[in-house]
Amino acid sequence: MNYKLGFESKKDVAKQYRDKLCTAEEAVKCVKSGDWVTYAFFNGKPITCDAALAGRKEELKDVQVYGAVTIPPLPEVLAKDPKGEVFIYGDFHYSLLTRMMKMVYADQVHYCPLNFGETDWECEHLQGDLHDYDPDKTGIRLQDVHIMRVAPMDENGFFNFGMNNACMYSWCKAPKVIVEVNKNIPVALGGARESIHISQIDYIVESNNEPLFELPNIEATDVEKKIAEHVFKYLKDGCCIQLGIGGMPNTLGHMIAQSDLKNLGGHTEMLVDAFMEMYLSGRMNNSKKNIDRWKTAYTFALGSRKLYDWMHNNPSLASYNVGYVNHFDTIKSIDDFMSINSAIEVDLVGQVNAESNGFQQISGNGGMLDFVSGSFWSKGGKSFICIPSTYTLADGTVLSRVVPYFKPGTAVTIPRQSVQFIATEYGCVNLKLNPLWMRAEKLISIAHPDFQDELVKAAEEQKIWRRTNKIL
Repeated sequence: MNYKLGFESKKDVAKQYRDKLCTAEEAVKCVKSGDWVTYAFFNGKPITCDAALAGRKEELKDVQVYGAVTIPPLPEVLAKDPKGEVFIYGDFHYSLLTRMMKMVYADQVHYCPLNFGETDWECEHLQGDLHDYDPDKTGIRLQDVHIMRVAPMDENGFFNFGMNNACMYSWCKAPKVIVEVNKNIPVALGGARESIHISQIDYIVESNNEPLFELPNIEATDVEKKIAEHVFKYLKDGCCIQLGIGGMPNTLGHMIAQSDLKNLGGHTEMLVDAFMEMYLSGRMNNSKKNIDRWKTAYTFALGSRKLYDWMHNNPSLASYNVGYVNHFDTIKSIDDFMSINSAIEVDLVGQVNAESNGFQQISGNGGMLDFVSGSFWSKGGKSFICIPSTYTLADGTVLSRVVPYFKPGTAVTIPRQSVQFIATEYGCVNLKLNPLWMRAEKLISIAHPDFQDELVKAAEEQKIWRRTNKIL
């Protein structure tokens, strides 16, 4: 690959574009048997090239394809290879579609755990680009070909990653890089590493400009509103907000937009519609941030078409690589950092599961631990993990999300020593530095009343309940 960046004239850039322009079928010919192929995350996932790669099923064998948070449509490399004779698909962060794929293509779909904030560094290490390069830092060889959807090239020869910055620039260090141009992708201003130059890519494919996936707008439940109210009490003028995936964090963002808070900042892994609402309402102007002042920093976005249109060439936003956004040093340097995430369940000693139901993978750990850790070290910062007290099975059975202990196979997303605030609709408690008996007492106090007695019995059996514990 040619990594030489020069001051090419528009004429030179146009010639490079013509030279590298090809069909998807021609581009994916660079994939060989045994290759590791990475797809960009979220709306950056290729569609035209994915179909072309699937079309090579009869020519290839043992090809591994990896992406993250897979969104519709179903990857053709799976649909065209239902028996897994050629393609194996891996997801670095499970989604609803991935779970459905796992049910149908069990032997082909696999989860790959990672700390999202490390991916920049890991990819550069795998390609030997770092001054401290050590091939034993990671346990795999990654990658041979990278394929991603991008915005159309600008006059200077740059393709913008749009809503999918993450670790894409680092992944473009792969030996072969294919870009699939889609006119619907907004141009996201940096920040850093938000674009790739034409001299750094090998093949250009012009797609059919398929529409982008949009997150459905789901009305907040009364339980989510109550949880948000408990967290809202800790927010103050000038604090900096991070919102995770899920209905509850978004609900809080909507509440903030309708509040009288002012001079808020935004620094988040995932940019969602709530940030647009907070900014347009005048609540979030980033005027008090220690770094990236006047800008909301983020590393990827997923939401409505309105959000994507608002992002386009918006100077109030800064698209950064995940190695910056999620880095501990970045987060802790922002005063009054408020990290707000959701989870699946918490046990009586404060361990948090945000990704699995026993051995069944539901989601991924992503960057949650990055923000939980970094926000605690922020001056005035706090971390909140929000969980409805119960959930209901298909047969109507109601179960508690505050559990005595996790079932076998359950992933611990946040270790107990890292957890700070846990919130349900019954309250918000701080577990930092609490002994086990106090953790049990506090967590039972915010569990659903119908389950508190059995949780007390479980705590007694685990020897973490004292006779002096408060009567609930």
